[in-house]
Amino acid sequence: MGRVPGTRLHIHEGAGLVVLRADRQGVFTVTGQGHLRLPAAVRQWCGLAAGDRVLLAACPAEGLLVVHPPAAVERHGPVRPRD
Repeated sequence: MGRVPGTRLHIHEGAGLVVLRADRQGVFTVTGQGHLRLPAAVRQWCGLAAGDRVLLAACPAEGLLVVHPPAAVERHGPVRPRD
């Protein structure tokens, strides 16, 4: 996503995950400091509380970032190496 200040974003919830995509018509924006702030409504969708750690997965070429809240990570269990 590049985190360029002013980049417009579309944010939605899907399967308990928060999906952010660069979108010229998006309602949300990257802050002047390059931060991505999740609005309160979005945090409530996924049960995120202040201080919660999240797992981030990104596809910069697609302008996509997926936030995995604790409940989503716990649902899938620990990642184990393959034999």
